[in-house]
Amino acid sequence: MPGAPKICFDKILPLNLRRAQRTRSAPAGRLRAIAPKDSIWVNGSRIRIRFLDGDARQRDMVRSIAPEWANHANLQFEFTQDPNAEIRVTFNEDDGAWSYIGRDNLGIPKHAATLNLGWQDQAVILHEFGHMIGLAHEHSNPEGGIVWNEAAVIRDLSGPPNFWDEDTIRHNVLEKYSADQIRGTDFDRESIMLYAFPDDWTQNTGPTHENKVLSGQDKAFVGGASMYPGAAPPEKRAAELALGKPVKAEISRRGEEDLYQLHIDTKGVYTIETSGSTDVVLALYGPSSPTRLIGEDDDGGAGFNARLVEALSPGTYFVQVRHYNPDRTGAYKLAASRR
Repeated sequence: MPGAPKICFDKILPLNLRRAQRTRSAPAGRLRAIAPKDSIWVNGSRIRIRFLDGDARQRDMVRSIAPEWANHANLQFEFTQDPNAEIRVTFNEDDGAWSYIGRDNLGIPKHAATLNLGWQDQAVILHEFGHMIGLAHEHSNPEGGIVWNEAAVIRDLSGPPNFWDEDTIRHNVLEKYSADQIRGTDFDRESIMLYAFPDDWTQNTGPTHENKVLSGQDKAFVGGASMYPGAAPPEKRAAELALGKPVKAEISRRGEEDLYQLHIDTKGVYTIETSGSTDVVLALYGPSSPTRLIGEDDDGGAGFNARLVEALSPGTYFVQVRHYNPDRTGAYKLAASRR
């Protein structure tokens, strides 16, 4: 079909290429804006962004548009030439538009791009940087309610400008996340993360239109409890965790993420673990960086507790604790020890 929409495609971490994607068809129902649970950055993160190529106009366009997300999410964007930058942007017009999602960017080799802008306008820059901070396509929600006309979708995306094979089309459009993979909120047809689909692609929802700015729902979602709410008090965001001195704490509100600093003076193998009846997820970052992921665990400890065993060098590390279900709360104990 002439004029088939340009659609970005989801990038999958190399380690996930060997795993079956957990997707399922969704029953008719409410649509929701979504963010995969495992890809959210630590709340308050400073994310460094480096350009691998591009001319001055392209770079300036990104610098002026992308930080709109940071006006609403509790994140900082820093444009830098630091070779260790978490995000590397390229402008390959032969490679479409894409971005790894959220913290998945940390698993990409430092020499490789993590976000490509094969074409540039306000809509595509906001959309791809929405992926970068952890948002997925809204049509991938398990409760999306979209009944696709699969033959029409495959026909159109097989041709220009996408030229996708059927597996790619199914992954990026027709398949959906499983319910336990996402955080979500009510659907917004004005969301920057929803693409324009022609009427004959769906059997029940009708066409959608291109959105060029962040909607009110976009702004509220990324700044809300499920993603990046306003900074908590400093002692709550970065409390001290000392070796051999367990800390009693609590996830007291929806979406809360507790952050601790752990100072290591001697190289060795260390255990960081939780205890209690609350189902928490544990993540370790560092050294001296709240965005450089070292390890993450869900149920590696007793019951639903988390446990990490890592070889660490001297430095300051950051330990993040959050509830597995962002809608739930509960008490837990956190401890760190040297083996």
